Amino acid sequence: MRGDEIRAAAEAALSFLHPHVARDWSAAVPGLDFTVASVVAHAGEVSLWYAVDLVGGTADDAVFEIGIRRDAEPAALLKSLRNAAHLCATTVDGLPATARGFHPSGASDPSGFAAMACDEILVHTHDAAAGLGEDFQPDRDLARAVLARLFPWHEPGADAWATLLWAHGRLDLPHAPHQHDWRWHSAPLAEWDGKPPRRG
Repeated sequence: MRGDEIRAAAEAALSFLHPHVARDWSAAVPGLDFTVASVVAHAGEVSLWYAVDLVGGTADDAVFEIGIRRDAEPAALLKSLRNAAHLCATTVDGLPATARGFHPSGASDPSGFAAMACDEILVHTHDAAAGLGEDFQPDRDLARAVLARLFPWHEPGADAWATLLWAHGRLDLPHAPHQHDWRWHSAPLAEWDGKPPRRG
């Protein structure tokens, strides 16, 4: 995955959320310790973190404090999300495929950071939609690509978006165990041992 997928995820989020900027974004997201505003801010923040982590190398030794204000107006939160996603996309595209950056789940390459940024944007837009009483439905091919890169042990099934949400414990699927304490495979796929990672 590369920067175009991050841009596509951001545009999907913005297209969905922009018509709802006049709504109450202080509403709680069901089942999570987030409001609509704070979960959108978080979705933007992680793109900033990933850009910094990717250029910083594999050591966890930087001391940045990077954030997006939770009390900002919805339109400003969306602009921040867009800008952060584009910065992450530009960073991913500007580095060779062999670059590696720190991540707690394993040092990741640009494709991994691109997938994680997409995942955060898409899943947290789903969370924001739930807080607004709406239903977010992104492109299934993008969801399939994210699932294949970060959760290669999960088959996408008939609906890759539903499977991606299930992988995050956001919904239950028939005949499948509820997912909790989930974990990504953020390291390059060539380093995956073919087994689901241990949880916890």
